[in-house]
Amino acid sequence: MLSNDDGVRAKGLHELMEALRPFADLVVVAPDGPRSGASASITSDVPLHATLLYKEAGLSVYQCNGTPVDCVKLALHAVVPRQPDLVVGGINHGDNSSVNVHYSGTMGVVIEGCLKQLPAVGFSLCNHDPDADFAPLRPYVSRITQEVLRRGLPTGTCLNVNFPAVPELKGIRLCRQTRGVWRGEYEAHTHPKGGEYYWLTGYYDNLEPEAEDSDHWALDHGYVAITPTQIDMTAYALLDEMKGWKL
Repeated sequence: MLSNDDGVRAKGLHELMEALRPFADLVVVAPDGPRSGASASITSDVPLHATLLYKEAGLSVYQCNGTPVDCVKLALHAVVPRQPDLVVGGINHGDNSSVNVHYSGTMGVVIEGCLKQLPAVGFSLCNHDPDADFAPLRPYVSRITQEVLRRGLPTGTCLNVNFPAVPELKGIRLCRQTRGVWRGEYEAHTHPKGGEYYWLTGYYDNLEPEAEDSDHWALDHGYVAITPTQIDMTAYALLDEMKGWKL
């Protein structure tokens, strides 16, 4: 089962479909337009619809008026004919490494699949161009997906896979999430009728640029970054420490 946050017509999604079709039957349920930054948001105030756009042997493509997570929930509830072997998000037009995993609609797809106890993988290219070149990614997308299908993933974990925008990839590095923060996130403007309004902007500040075990280092040096990601957000070290608190 495939979805994304760039919309059902995005090039990245269609590149993903072409990469997986040789070895998988695919059901695609994707938003009817861009939903970047939707994270894990869901729709509760309007009815949802999944409309079949086209169907071929081994491929069914639906568009949904909801968020990326809505797409997964609705697909698993009412669209897919059986429980899928894998949930895949992407290929995203843009970087979803480091703290971006928390904002990403693409990773919202993946984490929702993980919450449903299904193996799940997200693919992202560090290039926002609608016509970005996905050709270098294809063999890696195919290989990583087939390996996950063969081996599975532990319950409660998923994979966040990011690709640098380079013509030739150096290989794969298994990474942890980089510590970073977004700064200067809004640009203020004066409204002609009075008051201020704000556009989302800002820049990413890598707090550990020399950390060679991190996803941003891998991407900055031309490698595919694979970060195993878990949905259990418990801070176990602090939990143990708090047992000694006088509460």
